[in-house]
Amino acid sequence: MTALGMVLLVVGALVATAEAHYPAHGVAGGIGVLAMALGAVLAISGLGAGLALGLLGGVALAGVGGGALLLSVRSGVAVRHRRVRSGAEAIVGEIGVVRHWSRDDGSVALHGALWQARRSPALDDDEDEDGGLRAGDSVVVERLSGLTLSVRPAEKWELF
Repeated sequence: MTALGMVLLVVGALVATAEAHYPAHGVAGGIGVLAMALGAVLAISGLGAGLALGLLGGVALAGVGGGALLLSVRSGVAVRHRRVRSGAEAIVGEIGVVRHWSRDDGSVALHGALWQARRSPALDDDEDEDGGLRAGDSVVVERLSGLTLSVRPAEKWELF
């Protein structure tokens, strides 16, 4: 019984560690914690300490491991709901300033860089001949295609 308990402890620890490297939303970690708890019960009782002490050790190990697993899974889920703050995805929704604009395209200053930009295709062309945008106007980035931004004029409420 002691050898089987030790094997379950090691296998449970390996499965719980695998959860940290290959997230399975707590499934693998839960199985690992249960295997370690069962291994602790078998190992402690097999060493002659008695079933009651083995159960106490198994419950304690399951509680600590389950708590750590719960904390880890909750943190992982919270990260998924955060807004992207770097890379191309972070530019969408940001407000830039028009530096130069002709009919449908121009350049926009955003985050200290000068970007090529074009008017968002969702907008209708009932504006005047320069597309309704002038140097100094604020625009909102709707999409990034390669290194070209698709922009629309910013609404007043978006500027505050």
